[in-house]
Amino acid sequence: MELNLPVTLIIVLAMGALFAFAAWRAKQPAQPLKVRMVNYHVVQLICIVVILVMGAHLVTLIFGSPLTGGGQAAPRRF
Repeated sequence: MELNLPVTLIIVLAMGALFAFAAWRAKQPAQPLKVRMVNYHVVQLICIVVILVMGAHLVTLIFGSPLTGGGQAAPRRF
């Protein structure tokens, strides 16, 4: 399976929806007698990491090559 533009966008949208769901569940009030089986803050963190990686992949897909940040530096002024 190739990670082309539509697949990458679907992954970004799915992670965004999962992030929104986890944020909603994390805001629910705690029930003292009930144990939460999933830490929703960790789910949010994983979603953000995947979205950032897919964002870098989108930049690569759009520009045709990865951006390395090797542009010219600004001249130093002392």
